[in-house]
Amino acid sequence: MGLIGSPAPVRRSELVALLSLGTDLGFGQPMEHVIRQCLIALRLADFVEMGQEERVVLYYSGLLAWVGCHTDAYEQAKWFGDDIRLRSDMLVSDYSSKTDMVAFAAKYIGGNGRPLIHRAKIGIEFLGAGRRDFDAIAMNHYLATDQLAASLGLGEDVRASLRESYERWDGRGAFGLKGEQISRASRIVNLADVVEVFERTQGVERALAVARERRGKQFDPAIVDLFCREFEPVFAGLSELETWAAVIDAEPALGKELSDEEFDDACEAIADFADLKSPGTIGHSRAVATLCVEGARILGLAEADVSQLRRAALLHDLGRLGVSNSIWDKRGSLNQAEMERVRLHPYLTERMLSFSPALEPLGAIAIQHHERLDGSGYPNGLTGDAISFPGRILAAADFYHAKTEMRPHREAAPPDEAAAVLKQETSAGKFDPEASAAVLQAAGHAFAVQNSQPQQALAGLTAREIEVLRLLVRGLSNREIAERLVISRKTASNHIEHIYAKSGATNRARASLFALKHGLMSDL
Repeated sequence: MGLIGSPAPVRRSELVALLSLGTDLGFGQPMEHVIRQCLIALRLADFVEMGQEERVVLYYSGLLAWVGCHTDAYEQAKWFGDDIRLRSDMLVSDYSSKTDMVAFAAKYIGGNGRPLIHRAKIGIEFLGAGRRDFDAIAMNHYLATDQLAASLGLGEDVRASLRESYERWDGRGAFGLKGEQISRASRIVNLADVVEVFERTQGVERALAVARERRGKQFDPAIVDLFCREFEPVFAGLSELETWAAVIDAEPALGKELSDEEFDDACEAIADFADLKSPGTIGHSRAVATLCVEGARILGLAEADVSQLRRAALLHDLGRLGVSNSIWDKRGSLNQAEMERVRLHPYLTERMLSFSPALEPLGAIAIQHHERLDGSGYPNGLTGDAISFPGRILAAADFYHAKTEMRPHREAAPPDEAAAVLKQETSAGKFDPEASAAVLQAAGHAFAVQNSQPQQALAGLTAREIEVLRLLVRGLSNREIAERLVISRKTASNHIEHIYAKSGATNRARASLFALKHGLMSDL
């Protein structure tokens, strides 16, 4: 049974550029901001006669420089409210001292527009754990980016440049490098990132003014001078250019078509990376993809269709990057405006994948994961045959598995209960009966198929420590972990200390990376 058709070959640059669109969403920027940034950097590189190896570094670091900035969005929203607005303002701000950073943080503590008493309470709490979270931001972002870059097969030189994205010419950046200790590729990307925003939003003169204002502080003086001399060809035709096609065509030495195995591995890495957005979704996309694969095989789909469905399932939640964690991690019910943002995320996934002709068919499936046969779903309110069969399998798998996961506003449902709810919704005409039955059969129908790995020794962790780790990653506090496991808070704290010592993590975000790397967050 062939339903989807033969997939087109995919290049590494398409997946890297896809990730850059997620960065745009996370920073509250229009899609293709990072792509434009990369093109500006490449044009500046032309004027310094950059060699091929250095150009490879600039290209990939230009597209991936800020991709890890959603890694600790949970903490950012917890302390500052809307994490996307926070990052949007950070993008155009200049911090020449620690005092500037503290002042910026103070402006957002507790979330703008929240009652003063709430902000004061959060401000007091921030002096302890919040300050530690804030100080760890750059390292969290770099570690996540580095892990992703390694998964995509990018070299050590690219990975080193990505770390230097957080540096400043004057040495007041995240890791203390200064001047020519920072690679030229990173210095160019840092300037290109900022001037792209100001040129697009306020015009060329403002972009030039900002570059001059930060000359010798945030930016390399020589690169600023080059930019100010050559700004006309650097910006020429950029607003009319088909930037996606231009940046894909500009891919240097690593430009090759990925094998099926490489493509699958890359989709897994991207799925894990997107799921880091919120503690409640870590491991979600892999688990949904596993259900889809088993369900599709039960239904007799051709292996080519099973493969495409798996990839669509892995990428189905990329659009979550465009919704603030103040919404995803809200403990109470959502208001109408917040629900409208949530309902937008499947569309954002489809929009991101549609930029690439090779990835577009995956987007056509992924966008349907919240559609329902009776028209009650979103984002398009499709009914009946308008929902593809792969889309129906994905919708049932996503619904079932989400029910078994803890969310900020509810507890995880036992597998039997999740199965019962899916059956009820199917009887009510929302899900395809065949798809639901296959998904439930794939899930063990009325019982959980537990991953045996968490019960095994891993990096010296005990079975209890692995239980604690999973709850820690989900965002539970020491008190909540203690209550959940019926242990004392001191015992929970001791377990967390042991986990950090054995895993090398120092905070929730890094513990999440460790748990994902070792497959600890999937129940399947």
